[in-house]
Amino acid sequence: MSIEQQISRKQRPPFHDRTKEAIEHPFLQKAVRYTQDRLRGGKKRAEAEIGNWEEWRLKAEAIRRHTVEHLDVYLDQFTTNVENAGGTVHFADTSQEVLDLVTQIVRKKEARSIVKSKSMVSEEVDLNHVMEQQGVEVVESDLGEYIVQLADEAPSHIIVPAIHKNRQEITRLFSKEAGKLLSEETAELTAFARKRMREKFLQADIGITGCNFGVAESGSVVLVTNEGNARMSTTLPDTHIVVMGMERIAPRWRDLDVLLTMLTRSATGQKITSYVTALTGPRREGEADGPKEMHVIVVDNGRSSMLGTGYQDVLHCIRCGACINVCPVYRQIGGHAYGGVYPGPIGAVLTPLLEGFEGWTELPYASSLCGACTDACPVRIPLHERLLDLRADEVETKQTPWSERLAFKGFGVLAEHPEWFEKAAVMGHWMGKPLADQEGFLQKGPGPLKGWTDSRDLPIPAKTSFRKWWRKEGKQDG
Repeated sequence: MSIEQQISRKQRPPFHDRTKEAIEHPFLQKAVRYTQDRLRGGKKRAEAEIGNWEEWRLKAEAIRRHTVEHLDVYLDQFTTNVENAGGTVHFADTSQEVLDLVTQIVRKKEARSIVKSKSMVSEEVDLNHVMEQQGVEVVESDLGEYIVQLADEAPSHIIVPAIHKNRQEITRLFSKEAGKLLSEETAELTAFARKRMREKFLQADIGITGCNFGVAESGSVVLVTNEGNARMSTTLPDTHIVVMGMERIAPRWRDLDVLLTMLTRSATGQKITSYVTALTGPRREGEADGPKEMHVIVVDNGRSSMLGTGYQDVLHCIRCGACINVCPVYRQIGGHAYGGVYPGPIGAVLTPLLEGFEGWTELPYASSLCGACTDACPVRIPLHERLLDLRADEVETKQTPWSERLAFKGFGVLAEHPEWFEKAAVMGHWMGKPLADQEGFLQKGPGPLKGWTDSRDLPIPAKTSFRKWWRKEGKQDG
């Protein structure tokens, strides 16, 4: 079983095993670099075209900050307006409550088939596998999501889910699904996917989507896609279920204008995506299409625990993926090595906050702290600072190994006593000298130093400390 399949089934190998496999995967290395460069380049061009990018960032940050600070007010307004338009709103505190609500709707409708548009929150709660266990067919209608679904893998990028798949792998997946050998030509592969999707759209009893933004002043659900699959998922089935993170609110349409401007440019460099779909309630009397019922499930799943804390600004995220596209760590290890639904810097911050440190203690350290993610974020989330905060929390809650805590405690004692520190440095020089090369570097460090020397050299302490040298030179110079 591949690491991607293990991750999708919550059977994660250790973090270092995941990163090692990613680093040794030649196609992944090539694909990630190409995609990062292309998306980052598109964003840079979009920034230059708009001209006053920092002003737009400040506007977007102010909107998201205001919204999250008054989230209860806007959620109440959004709920009222969804219900006034004929929809039904459900609130789910946990992932299990989300699954229970969807299951209730599916059973009530006696549904046997579901088509889905892209939804990261549904990935959070493992919705597809739970529905399939109940005998309900679930088909992802986004092309990238469809590819990783056929492979029984998790997405490896927020906006490019199948970044890690090459043409040959996709051809094998599609050929198996088609029951015949397909060529590797893009036209034939996309034609197969289009034909298969049309069949599923027409057969589906329920359509499930995520929600890029919910507009509070009208109760509208806004979906942003490049393939039009969201429109098909919400138009043809009789029942539409929206699975939405509780923070995905825009107070007014004029606020949405700013957020969409930043989302599309930050994600791919586009001025606007091919399809921006706004849905306000189910089908009305006299309308020819649209669902008969619309259910909006507002998901907490750990988000409310960030409110009123130093991590509240993480909820400002608009899921553009800009931080991923500049991250040097993601560039080396791709998305699956992070192990969670959300990869990259935002995933390294968000996953431990949503799920707790257990099983995720490595993620806050999966960063060089270069700050590129903070500079790239269209809503100015200080991601590298939040990574430092998480590291501090790990230390305070004793999530770090006891050996590490003991080592730093010992260092603290030495640092408080300069004469001890100086003697320890001299001792370190003589102890390290037999292990060092001619230039005084450790190439293969013992014990905990091995992790450092596996990728870089480590100089042994100098024979004479700077303080001792300074005292000697000071005497000579009077």
